[in-house]
Amino acid sequence: MKERAADFLEFDKDRGAYRISPEQAVRDDVEKHYWLHVGRTIAKDWRLYLMLVPMLLVFLFWRYFPMYELLGCFKVSDNVLPVSEQLFSGFSYFKRLLLGGDTVSTEFWRAMRNTFILSFYGLCFGFPIPIILALFFNEIKSDAARSVYQVLTYLPKFMSTVVMTSLVTMLVKQGSLTTGMGIVNQALEGLGLISHDVANAGLLNNPAFFRSIYQISGIWETAGYDSIVFFAAIIAVSPTSYEAAQIDGADKWAQMRYVVLPSILSTIVIMLITRIGSLLNIGYEKVLLLYNTNTYVTADVVSTFANRYGMGSAAGAAQPGLAAAAEMMNNVVGMLLVIGANTIARKASNTSLY
Repeated sequence: MKERAADFLEFDKDRGAYRISPEQAVRDDVEKHYWLHVGRTIAKDWRLYLMLVPMLLVFLFWRYFPMYELLGCFKVSDNVLPVSEQLFSGFSYFKRLLLGGDTVSTEFWRAMRNTFILSFYGLCFGFPIPIILALFFNEIKSDAARSVYQVLTYLPKFMSTVVMTSLVTMLVKQGSLTTGMGIVNQALEGLGLISHDVANAGLLNNPAFFRSIYQISGIWETAGYDSIVFFAAIIAVSPTSYEAAQIDGADKWAQMRYVVLPSILSTIVIMLITRIGSLLNIGYEKVLLLYNTNTYVTADVVSTFANRYGMGSAAGAAQPGLAAAAEMMNNVVGMLLVIGANTIARKASNTSLY
């Protein structure tokens, strides 16, 4: 639409002509010297911007540059030629994964189903635990005792995945002539929850127990660390809100329900959206270290499926194009989940990530 002089000028009746208003002059000056102001801000706070450089390099080399290899989803797999020189194959890999009807398609759908189930269980059981833990930390009156409990719950997060999975394997290991069964196997057998044959064979060799072991070990590993954000939101609640609730006769449970939880609701919504965004990004390292051929039916996920076919440990030679297509589909579904969750949260509670 064509601009008119009256849109950004004001008419001076005394002089009978248009002139620039003081507010417009300020806006023009800001727009004219915008990059100068930006440069001065960067020069003033150069130490803060310097601290951003390592993070930007990490995102550049480990997040953006690898996107170029996504072209492999649409190119003929060739381990000799670079991706740019490979022939275009269209959506053949995606058609094989979704509609192939062969072993590859069957394994992919099984991996996709397992990914959804493990992620859904993790969201249902793993997301509320840090919130409950943060509420309990807030009720501990002794600062020294709270610090001890928090450190004890944070420690598993700082163990490497290999160490953590080794501990889990030792706890549920199968019996042998030289060593006995894992302590968890013995406890469950003593309580009559599993038979001796199941306990002696090892829980990690039984597909029915893999999901439970994965979720329980995941909660033990991350619940304490994830509670930091919620605990920080809780301690930011104004003490006057507690005092008003106490005057109204609210006990501790009522204060949690009517004061604390509504105050941290926005934090919970934001964390839930980010959790849904990574719903399908199950770390393949942990699954890879815990599963075996006996538990593929419940343990194989998209990441381990892509690892097997991409590295050549399944169906003979490596098929990097097929593996890249599987991971790309997984990521696209995750992106759609983020958009959907953010839209629903924005309409339901006026709180959203963007």
